[in-house]
Amino acid sequence: MKPERYSVLSLNLGKPQTLEYDGKKIETGIMKRPAESAVMLYRENFEGDGQADLVNHGGPDKAVCVYPAEHYPFWEEFLSRPLSNAAFGENLTVAGLTEENVCIGDVFRLDEAVVQVSQPRQPCVKLAKKFGVKEMVLKVQQTGYTGFYFRVLEEGRVSPGANLELLSRGEKGISVQFANRINYHDAKNLTAIERILSEAALSESWRASFMKKKDRLLPVE
Repeated sequence: MKPERYSVLSLNLGKPQTLEYDGKKIETGIMKRPAESAVMLYRENFEGDGQADLVNHGGPDKAVCVYPAEHYPFWEEFLSRPLSNAAFGENLTVAGLTEENVCIGDVFRLDEAVVQVSQPRQPCVKLAKKFGVKEMVLKVQQTGYTGFYFRVLEEGRVSPGANLELLSRGEKGISVQFANRINYHDAKNLTAIERILSEAALSESWRASFMKKKDRLLPVE
């Protein structure tokens, strides 16, 4: 059987910058640009990359933000403007790897590095501020076009033209699409929540969130 490989269309990096929105200044790392040469991928981020809000972004479970290129035509129509790679602040713009066919716990080789899917990306208000569209966060949640995060299992250099080679599947087969659906549209589905929590590779933040959902659904003794 041939290994499953997916193309990285763009490797995107950027340090936090100041944006102005509704007369207020905000610090954000969403403004990224394609890299021209190979860089190191460390446990918490790429060399030359950074996040402003370290509470909700970055860290070991969210070291690499990934976004499927397949969603760009939809957003270009929705926003009535052309978009270039890194428009969603992702580190990797990829082809063929979408929320539907990638599972939490999937492990990939990325050039010298090895990475693992940890959780869906949770859209934040920075997307709305970047695009100037107040309903942007809600639209991302409704569509499920969130992208997802990698944690880094092995550090290594990554080139802009890298491929992602699937090494192993997540133990429970929980797709990012499924996790998004339960989180945003079916949050009272206890059976589904327990299934998601059974995946050992689930990030700490999403585990805590689903534990709270579960606790609210359990009968009070």
